[in-house]
Amino acid sequence: MLERKRSKDSIEITFVLPVDAPPGPVSVVGDFNDWRPGTHELRARKDGKRAVTVELPDRSTHAFRYLAAGDYWFDDESADGHDGANSRLHT
Repeated sequence: MLERKRSKDSIEITFVLPVDAPPGPVSVVGDFNDWRPGTHELRARKDGKRAVTVELPDRSTHAFRYLAAGDYWFDDESADGHDGANSRLHT
């Protein structure tokens, strides 16, 4: 799930997943972090979910995926679209 919060020139995107599905550490990787795992690792929240927030420029498009333990890559069904293997995000 994606949560969005706009500011004047940017948008904060919060990537949200259940706390245990999939199990183990999960990172969101994409063109906004040069596809580097671990840069934006999801952390537990009080509501029982995991999340990480990334600030992106307004009116931009980005490709991303999630990477879980065991080299398990997966997409976000709530993304704005999909391009091949990647989820797409439009700010």
